Formats: sequence, structure tokens, C-alpha cells
Amino acid sequence: MTGYVIRRLLTGILILVLLSMVTFLLFNALPTDPAALTCGKSCTPQVIEANRVRLGLDLPLWQQYLEFVKGLFLGRTYGSGSQTFTCDAPALGYSFRRGECVTPLILGVLPVTIYLAVGAFILWMISGVLLGIYAALRRGRWQEKATLGAALVGYSFPSFFIGLLLLFFVVIKWQLLPYPDYVPPQDDPVQFLQTMILPWITLALVFAAFYIRLTRNQMLETLGEDYIRTARAKGLPERTVIRKHGLRAGLTPIVTAAGLDLAGLLGGAIIVESVFTLPGLGRLAINSVLDADLPVITGTVLVAGFFIVVANIIVDLLYAVIDPRVRLT
Repeated sequence: MTGYVIRRLLTGILILVLLSMVTFLLFNALPTDPAALTCGKSCTPQVIEANRVRLGLDLPLWQQYLEFVKGLFLGRTYGSGSQTFTCDAPALGYSFRRGECVTPLILGVLPVTIYLAVGAFILWMISGVLLGIYAALRRGRWQEKATLGAALVGYSFPSFFIGLLLLFFVVIKWQLLPYPDYVPPQDDPVQFLQTMILPWITLALVFAAFYIRLTRNQMLETLGEDYIRTARAKGLPERTVIRKHGLRAGLTPIVTAAGLDLAGLLGGAIIVESVFTLPGLGRLAINSVLDADLPVITGTVLVAGFFIVVANIIVDLLYAVIDPRVRLT
């Protein structure tokens, strides 16, 4: 088990290094001069050249990358003399557009995306897995058809459409909730829940539809195995057969999909955050693209990729818990 964990961790670290290299080169080797993107249309050649020197863009590309990596661990100081500014580690860059270091910008909006992703994740996993098991146990009956039909409807509509429908009927027409106005949970828990409940439901409806079908298919496949029939023949309670033998054996693809979906949301649920005006990572990414704020774009891409890589590592480790045979590979 220890060797398996070490191999997966080393592989994850290697992927993170490659991710940082590709992302950095992708955005810093563009045909467009990165220094020209540090200010608006009123940029003069003198200002552009000064910003190029202050940000270290006058260095060779390989040296820029080394300085970037160094800043991730030790922080980074830009400029020289009286015109210097320091970004603490992990330094993802400096945004001239906003006059701030990129890392505090991302850390300021990241909790919103985390609350959104985790809340929706809990809702869709509970509803999706339970309804998927229910549909499998009611195979061929009207309950299965109704559940799968509802899942198909939910899976067919895009998240922005579901979000707009909920916003129109629940907030505007029926006035069951106030218009979304995000506040941190520690400031006003009630307003926080009122703001987040519709985004949670929107994402849960979209993702739960997929997990209903996935769980149902896995349960049907597992419940047809010989060891399930043996467990029933031994007189084990049906609940024990389903929970300990059926569900656990079919968890591998469910865990895989859950880890990647949660990581994708942590990278920024762009559409839902825009519909409900949530100041999260997705909204920051959109604004940075519209403003051509290259350091912020690079930082958000790295953070999103980091979540996906870490989620893959966690999923690999969970495989070993779910199925001990995985440890031998």
C-alpha cells in the first residue's frame, strides 16, 4: 500500500510540474507582447518597456519560468529601487490591470467557488446515488421509468437554462427568495443560504441526472454477479447485500466521475456563477479574459489544473480503499 501511495504521489507531482511548464509557456510565448497587455489603450512605448523590465519579461523565456517557479515557493519582488512591489509565496504573478498580486485575488474569490462546488456536490451525490439505486431495484417498473425520464430531462437542459428558470420563478415571479446577493457565511448565514441554495440546486439537477444513470447501470451489472446470488442464498439481509456487496463493487466509476466533476467545479463554475452573480473563481476568469489580464488568466488556469490533478490523486488512492486489488497495479 505504501509503495502504491508513493508512486501515485510522485506521478501527481510530475504532472503538476508539467502543467506549470505548459501553462506558463502557453501564455508567455504568445505572438502578442505580454508587456503590452499590462495597461490599456493609452499605453506608451516607454510605459510598456518599463513594465516589461519590472515584470522580468525582458529575460529569456527559460529564465522567466525559473523566476516564476521560485516565486511559487519563496515569493517574488518585481521592479527595482523605489519602484518595487513584493508578492508573497505562492506568487502567481502581478496584475498591472488591477494593481494587485494574483494570489490574493484568487484567494479572495476561491471560497465562493468552494462553497458552491461542495454544496452542489453533496446534493447531487446523495440524490443521484440514492435514486440510481432505487431505479435499479425497481427495474422494469414504472418507478424506474419515471426516475430515468426525470434524469434525462435534467441531463438535457444546460445549467444556465435551469438557473435562469429557477431565478425567474423562485425569485422574480413567486418571490420565495430574495435576489442573490452573496455574503460570507460567517457574516450572515441566513443570507448566505438564501443566495447559495438556487446555484446548488441548479448544479445538482444537472449532475445528479448523470449519476442516477451511472449508479443504476453499475448496480444492475453488479447485482447480476454470482457472488450477489451467493450472498442472498446465505440469507443476508437485502440491505446488507446492496450496501456492502452491490454498491461497493460498483463504486469505482462513480468515484472517478465524482472526483473529476468536483475538481472541475472547484476550478470555476463559470456559467452558474455568472447567472447568479457570484464573485467566484469562474467570474474572475471571465473578467480577466475580457480585460486581457494575462497574469490572472495564467493563475486561474493553474489553480483549476491543480484541483484536477489533486482530484485524480485522491481518486487513485480511494481505488485502493474500495478495491484492494488496485494496490497491486
